[in-house]
Amino acid sequence: MKIAVLGASGYIGGRLIPELLTAGHSVVALSRDPAKLEEYPWRAEVEIRRADLLDPASLPPAIAGCDAVYYLVHSLGERGFDQREAAAARHLADATAASDVGQIVYLGGLGDGDLSRHLRSRQEVGRILADGPVPVTELRAAVIIGSGSLSFEMIRYLAEVLPVMTTPKWVQTRCQPLAIADVLAYLIGVLGRPEAYDRILEVGGADVLTYEGMMQGYAQEAGLRRRLIISIPFLPLELSAWWVQFVTPLSGDIARQLVSSLQTEVVADTAEIERLLPSVRPVGYRTAISRAIRSTQGADVPTRWTPTSWDPSDPLPSDPDYAFGTIFTDVREVETTASPEDVAWAFMGVGGGRGYYSAAWAWKIRGLIDQLFGGAGLRRGRRHPDQLRPGEALDFWRVVGIDPGRALRLRAEMSVPGKAWLEWEVSPTASGSKLVQTATYVPRGLWGRLYWFAMTPFHAIVFPQMVRGIASAAEMRLTSDQPA
Repeated sequence: MKIAVLGASGYIGGRLIPELLTAGHSVVALSRDPAKLEEYPWRAEVEIRRADLLDPASLPPAIAGCDAVYYLVHSLGERGFDQREAAAARHLADATAASDVGQIVYLGGLGDGDLSRHLRSRQEVGRILADGPVPVTELRAAVIIGSGSLSFEMIRYLAEVLPVMTTPKWVQTRCQPLAIADVLAYLIGVLGRPEAYDRILEVGGADVLTYEGMMQGYAQEAGLRRRLIISIPFLPLELSAWWVQFVTPLSGDIARQLVSSLQTEVVADTAEIERLLPSVRPVGYRTAISRAIRSTQGADVPTRWTPTSWDPSDPLPSDPDYAFGTIFTDVREVETTASPEDVAWAFMGVGGGRGYYSAAWAWKIRGLIDQLFGGAGLRRGRRHPDQLRPGEALDFWRVVGIDPGRALRLRAEMSVPGKAWLEWEVSPTASGSKLVQTATYVPRGLWGRLYWFAMTPFHAIVFPQMVRGIASAAEMRLTSDQPA
């Protein structure tokens, strides 16, 4: 079959595509910015097309000739996400009316009764798709456990950072977590199965446990001491969300939506999916956690969940809108005996565990300040110690441009009164290479300007150290690569 995957650069889509290829299908990877897919290992084996669910005209050519569509798009964390998700679902349903598509497979969320805004939106998308002319198979899952998944990252940070936790009542809510490998098996299994058409199928792992049990299970699999968890039944939602966003990589907006959803019991009725796909035997929670830990420790994280705030239409400092506005820049240059390839290796590894080659204390303080104001801080880290892809998160930055072996551009997603970018560009010289580092800031109002001037003394310390540190790391790599 020829399969279109909406959300190809996302956590699920990026892992589903290799499975579809292995199963012998032809894949069309869809993204509103195709450049975000260039660095994926399966890039050469798929056809890439542009598809923006909020641009209805882009959808008919994107799904043309496809037999089925996977709908794996999620907007949690974006302002007005529920309206955006509903509009996106209607646009796809309309686009499939005059297409060859015979099935839509949608991954939604479990839950009954008084649902959170997040879960209501998930189920409303399924309803809108089902109202269209094409048969829909909706799989409803609870939390998904895998290296880099939102749920795994949240549980990991809560368990590792806090040996003693004063927790809200939602830690006693029951949940049925599902391993990412089993999610993919179900998604593949229902493809092209008429008995799965126009069905809502609930999926879950082998274990039902509370969120407290999930945190304790992580601690045991990670070799940590058992966590002391003290539940406070009347802890306000806002305080609970602040606690989650401060300890984990989640931003304040996402933490609030997620914590609201965690109060809903999400236990699956798996009888129907078991009859339909008896060969899929979901693993237990501890097995799923153990696999995720091993993959994370081995830097084997093919995709990683991050909020979808970056958009290719976001402005850059060179855009006309900024031509007559205030732009502050800090430009640093250094020449080195290292090759351009080694210098590029050094700045492509910035952030995460390697840090920023300068004043680690200053970056840690800036990360804590960002968390206090509702940002992610430095806790998002990196997906891989050396590799980056356009559109993915890196600490409190977003990768917005890569010229392999030559340049890297990051856009700030920290709490700041304006817009900021940090970029590096290396060029060859007769004796090695020259590295140019540019920090660009476009302030917003008076506070934005005052922020820049307040930070200037710190920039005078951090930025020169950073550019020299990158050059030194490149030179050390050059030395270590030379034969003895």
